[in-house]
Amino acid sequence: MIALNRGALAELPGSVARFGYDRDAVRAGIAHFSVGNFHRAHQAWYLDALLSLPGNEGWGICGIGIVDDATERLKTETFPAQDDLYTLTLCPADAPARVQVIGSIVEYFFAPGIGDESDHDAVLERLDDPAIRIVSMTITEGGYNIDAQTGAFRLDHPAVARDLAHPGHPHTVFGYVIESLARRRAAGTAPFTVLSCDNLRHNGAVAKRAFTAFARARDPGLADWIEANVAFPSCMVDRITPAVLAEKAEALNAASGIDDKLPVFAEDFAQWVIEDRFSGGRPKLEQVGVTFTDDVGAYESVKLRMLNASHTMLALPGLGAGFATVDEAMGEPRLRRLLEDFLDRDVIPLLTAPPGMELVAYRDAVLRRFSNPVIGDQLARIAFDTASKIPVFLGDTIAETLARGRDHRRLAFLLAVYGRTLAGLGDQGGLPRIAEPNLGPADLALAQDADPASILKLSTFGDWGLDRHADFIEDLRRRRARIEAVGTLKALSELWLGDLEAQNFQLRSTISET
Repeated sequence: MIALNRGALAELPGSVARFGYDRDAVRAGIAHFSVGNFHRAHQAWYLDALLSLPGNEGWGICGIGIVDDATERLKTETFPAQDDLYTLTLCPADAPARVQVIGSIVEYFFAPGIGDESDHDAVLERLDDPAIRIVSMTITEGGYNIDAQTGAFRLDHPAVARDLAHPGHPHTVFGYVIESLARRRAAGTAPFTVLSCDNLRHNGAVAKRAFTAFARARDPGLADWIEANVAFPSCMVDRITPAVLAEKAEALNAASGIDDKLPVFAEDFAQWVIEDRFSGGRPKLEQVGVTFTDDVGAYESVKLRMLNASHTMLALPGLGAGFATVDEAMGEPRLRRLLEDFLDRDVIPLLTAPPGMELVAYRDAVLRRFSNPVIGDQLARIAFDTASKIPVFLGDTIAETLARGRDHRRLAFLLAVYGRTLAGLGDQGGLPRIAEPNLGPADLALAQDADPASILKLSTFGDWGLDRHADFIEDLRRRRARIEAVGTLKALSELWLGDLEAQNFQLRSTISET
């Protein structure tokens, strides 16, 4: 097996695709915080394709690790040894997998450092470089430190408070970005664009709210300058990228013939839609299939409310019923029908597609992608931070469903399953607790409350006003009781027992609306 580094590129098997550009000529024009699997399979893949076209040498990536954990420390050790290279395996459902070496990440810093060795100063120096024209990030849906109750940036978060007290020595992404913008302002250097690549509605506006609030708490004049000069475009990203467990990494390397300590794999589908608003220029990503638009919102709505919401709608009952992967859960007819009914009855009727997009075709693509047996995406990965995902992916659908008096059975079922999952319960007894990094002890205690509707008080859910919908709350309680009594799948089957009644109810609601 060939160890991956630039010296070994000429020795790689002929089946492995290698970039064709001169990597020595590539300079970092983008600094990216949190170089996770999704970034490496999505944004870095797009940039790798762009670098293969002449005239784009200034759009390499400087990766920045900011979370001090074992995964990030592995990157700190591995990226230098592999010359920042890694393999990406794309896995179609009905064709052989394709392996390629990605070279778009040309340098990597681990901000927290290991021992006495810290990249803190090097990160700030890199962000000060005028060559860096975009600072992007994938810090998860819950990483923007927004209070769900008020919609305000949480200045009382300990890490944020520490960064505000020591502006020259940041630890958070907010501290790094605002400190570097302060230095650029003082030096008269043009600001960079701040580009969120997380699965959030209006992620550009969310990022702007978070970063400018941090800046205003530090220096109101700096915040005014940022609001006037720094662009925060929204974007929509899409590519299913599972976690790479140890055994999967071994299988990927065995298939490629390459000893890669950081392999990543993904489906072959990818989409990136970006608001065309930048502070200091942008890469010509339209040359490699990226869509630039003045309005990302419609694309966001479709993707978040159909694909991401369906992921959550599948993952929670799938875990409760004892399944491990998405394709396994899709093989259970009742779970597949749940997704079909959710999309057809709860989502599509409430959505307006952007020009050129057909929602039924998009639905079919979502179901087909979820059924890809090669991906084997872990339900536990999808269930990570569900408390932050439900408001983002399902909040609008729940609110509109209740406001219009539409059939809410599937939504009540989902929240009933979530409460049970959060309590660590499944059909086979104990269930490993899903990771909820944005819930505190008081939130987690709600999952143990005797009243299943108590989970609606979770801090990340904010004020949904569900107390005004007694029928929904009662339905949630009834669904939870049935799940406890007969199990997830049988309780799910009971959703269809009252279809005739629900159709009559829906007809009455439609008549009243017109």
